[in-house]
Amino acid sequence: MTGKKKLPIGIESFEEIRKEGFYYVDKTGVIGQLLEKWGKVNLFTRPRRFGKSLNMSMLKAFFEIGGDPGLFEGLKISEKKELCEKYMGQFPVISISLKNVEGLSFEAAKKALKDTLGVEARRFYFLEQSIKLTDEEKESYKALIGVDATGDFQMSDTAMEKDLLRLSALLRKHYGKQVILLIDEYDVPLDKAFQYGYYDEMVSLLRNMFGNALKTNPNLYFAVLTGCLRISKESIFTGLNNLKVLTLTDVRFDEYFGFTDTEVEDMLEYYGLSEHYGEVKEWYDGYRFGNVEVYCPWDVINYCDLLKADPNALPQDYWSNTSGNAMVRRFIDKADTRTRDEIERLIAGDEIVKEIHQELTYNELDSSIENLWSVLFTTGYLTQRGQEGKKYRLAIPNNEIRELLISQIREWFRDVSRKDGETLNQFCEAFPDQNPKKIEEIFSDYLWKNCKVMLG
Repeated sequence: MTGKKKLPIGIESFEEIRKEGFYYVDKTGVIGQLLEKWGKVNLFTRPRRFGKSLNMSMLKAFFEIGGDPGLFEGLKISEKKELCEKYMGQFPVISISLKNVEGLSFEAAKKALKDTLGVEARRFYFLEQSIKLTDEEKESYKALIGVDATGDFQMSDTAMEKDLLRLSALLRKHYGKQVILLIDEYDVPLDKAFQYGYYDEMVSLLRNMFGNALKTNPNLYFAVLTGCLRISKESIFTGLNNLKVLTLTDVRFDEYFGFTDTEVEDMLEYYGLSEHYGEVKEWYDGYRFGNVEVYCPWDVINYCDLLKADPNALPQDYWSNTSGNAMVRRFIDKADTRTRDEIERLIAGDEIVKEIHQELTYNELDSSIENLWSVLFTTGYLTQRGQEGKKYRLAIPNNEIRELLISQIREWFRDVSRKDGETLNQFCEAFPDQNPKKIEEIFSDYLWKNCKVMLG
């Protein structure tokens, strides 16, 4: 392994990967596709740990004024000479990630958002002295970066909602060029708000912020957003008619998130690990985006790193340490007899046919068990194996997810077993009460818990 490139475990900075000599799976083709298959506002929905943040970092490095063109030497995009001359290093770029915008209360989440926006605004410190801006415009910039004695950003709620719009206007005037806007993990604040009870307030805040920045903003060249879920347009993208949504089932851009089979084979060959191709495929392949089958990059990179140190190492579960599994538990808790049977079939390797709703609001998740199937699909716990009319054949993608689901179900059983005394009392009371429905329900639960899912 002497002289081989390091593996970029947990590194989401394209610049760091290229400058520090890490192994890089070339996804720069997405740049040309974005420009050729034009969309004013592009939303990519993919599960966690499939390279969204790294791709966003790569886009920033390519388009931003003052970037290092050397980062792209030898990569696919460098072969498109005319495109590089026209677009590389030609735009002011605003780039934020909302993955840390969370809190137990709405006020805490707002503070986190102000921190995110304020830190990005500070990158453009030269605006404070720009000869292109009026004194009034400079003051409006200062309102975005000012802090109090504790170091917390002081921007008002109104300034926060208009931050991206205001910053894009100032950058456009300073450079004389429209702005590219990158928003990574756009749906994380909504996920956290749903969990902690301030969902409506967060929807209103993001609707205003996104509306200001993305709708009829003359300073915007184009925007790219990424996330796990496609949140209903009526929820936070009201009136946004220029939104191009690229979901898991879309064939456009299908090979640019996740590793393809060829890319995994090349990586294994580079590190002298080709004999492990079988177990890598069995454990970490199986996701289908559009028409392309892909591996989870996080899993492949981590397992390759382990194999470099120990060629006899067995595949590990890396997914459960990086992805919140609350949705799996939520799903299992709501499972009725039919749904439990479907879970068993999935774990046994079968497929189930379901209609998938890729545009939801979090408030809709509990309205139907069918919506939770959709969420399991969009977050990567299930994948599709083709269509039957308007419905999809769903399956567990690989061994890693299968083992995770089994583990989650067993944990649920342990929790439920603590309540067995109470359940037994309810079962006994149902007979004198002549409640056959309750008897059937409890007996079904018992069979599910004790007879069916001693899975493996």
